[in-house]
Amino acid sequence: QVQLVESGGGVVQAGESLTLSCAASGGISSIRDMRWYRQAPGKQRELVASITIGGPTTYVDSVKGRFTISGNVAKKMVYLQMSSLKPEDTAVYYCYLRTMVQNYWGQGTQVTVSS
Repeated sequence: QVQLVESGGGVVQAGESLTLSCAASGGISSIRDMRWYRQAPGKQRELVASITIGGPTTYVDSVKGRFTISGNVAKKMVYLQMSSLKPEDTAVYYCYLRTMVQNYWGQGTQVTVSS
């Protein structure tokens, strides 16, 4: 059974940094792209960053220059380095993997940025 487990969330002050990790276990292969989404209270889930295997990375405008997504397909890991955090970055962050046959979501990790 495939599982995605996020870690690294927490409570930080504005301007600080956090790095989120997502580890995939189980029979997962042929990863096509890796993504991080977030959902703030009362808001829709939004795509924060994505990395296509062998292709480009993309970011939502609000995090460009502050967040960096990276991944290791062999280790089935995806990371999100977040710096200069702002209160508006407060949300539950979810990792997402797209493979050739199925897509997978993690359970989410809470990031809270206080002003």
